[in-house]
Amino acid sequence: MLTASLLLALTAAPQTPCTVTDGDTIRCGEERVRVTGIDAPETRACRQGRRCVEGDGAASTRAMEALVDGAELTFVRLGQDRYGRTLAVVYANGVNVACVQLAARQACYVERWDDRRLVAADCPALAASRAVS
Repeated sequence: MLTASLLLALTAAPQTPCTVTDGDTIRCGEERVRVTGIDAPETRACRQGRRCVEGDGAASTRAMEALVDGAELTFVRLGQDRYGRTLAVVYANGVNVACVQLAARQACYVERWDDRRLVAADCPALAASRAVS
């Protein structure tokens, strides 16, 4: 749920249609948006040397597609990651998509990726129950 303090920070997504890259990444035109605070299973194999969340990456991607498809998206942009993606809390029709992915068990909460604790503020019980280090 959107809090009053966040309403001032929200930026609407561009009019460009958005597509889902995987369970925690969306592309809107040229902008790649990494949903902050969560890690979803990889759609492709986990690259060597990385620790990846276990689960069905295709199912996580489909769950994110269902959230984004036809939804009004708003972003709380927080900066960029080392890959040049926008880091953001993403809301679909006013609902935090990270929280929905956590509730559906399609992602895990990663506290160190939730710098401003915005995901934890929106769904504290889910963040606590789905946390990984």
